[in-house]
Order: sequence, then structure tokens, then C-alpha cells
Amino acid sequence: MSTSAKTLGSDSAPDGAADTSPGKKGGKKKLILLAVPLILTGVVAGLWFSGVLPHLLGMSHKEQHEAEAKPGPPIFVDLPEMIANLSGNSRRPVYVKLIARLEVAKSEDVERIKAAMPRIVDLFQTYLREMRPEELRGSAGTHRLREELIARATIAAGSARIRDVLFSELIVQ
Repeated sequence: MSTSAKTLGSDSAPDGAADTSPGKKGGKKKLILLAVPLILTGVVAGLWFSGVLPHLLGMSHKEQHEAEAKPGPPIFVDLPEMIANLSGNSRRPVYVKLIARLEVAKSEDVERIKAAMPRIVDLFQTYLREMRPEELRGSAGTHRLREELIARATIAAGSARIRDVLFSELIVQ
């Protein structure tokens, strides 16, 4: 009986090994199925962020940036002289006189700006009347005024791109 026990024991050992080997092969398959997409994703992301993949796909933005980086000569549109009273708590009215120019990106935008000029002047006048004299003091006040006027001119001009507002005169009296 010892031989039959040995044969049974020897038969059971290979069966146990047979049970563990498919489990290990299934684990390796799962690992490969998970690792391959992760590695491919990493390679594609690396190529994308390094700029190789967009260049290969013809999606390069370099030409657009170079075109924007080389602006032509500046194009200016004169605004009419504006005089507005500032809001304040004093009994004496305080006025501001503003003569400015708009710098536009393209020569085609000049006609759009001229067509929108009444709206631009209205928005500028309305904004100036809401200001207090203290807000216009110093370079920070002038810078803030410039930024607000650029934003309002961009809204009024629609598709025209306004680069800057240049002050010829800014007098607070």
C-alpha cells in the first residue's frame, strides 16, 4: 500500500502544481494587459508634451506665434476729446479732460473701430463719470484707467482687437 500511497501522493502534487500554474499565468496576463496601455499612454503623453507628436500631426503653433510676435507698424485711431465731471462728495465739481488714441492690431480693424466710435465714447464717458478724483491719482490710477478703457473698447468694438489705449492728455481739474 505504500506504493499506492506514493502514487496517490505523487499524483496529488502535480495536480496542485497544475492548479497554481494557470493562476500564475492568468496573473501575468492581467499584468501585461494593465501595463501595456499604461506604458503606451505614458509614451504618447511624453511625445505630446515634448511637442514631437503635435508636430508630426501638423498641429504646430509655432507659425502662429511667430506671426503674432512680429507685429507690423502701429496703427492708431484718434478718439474725440472727452470732458466729464467726476463723482465726488465735494461741493465743487471736479472735471477730467481726456484725449486718447486706440492702438489696433490690424488695418482692417480701423473701420470697425470708427463704426463703433459712438458706443466707445459712450462707454468711456459713463466710466469716467463714475470715477472719483482719488482714483486717478498716481501711476497706479492711470494704469487702472487704461486697463478699464481697453476692456470697454474691446467690448464695444466687437471682433476688432485693441492693443492699447494711449493718453495724449489726462487733466483732472
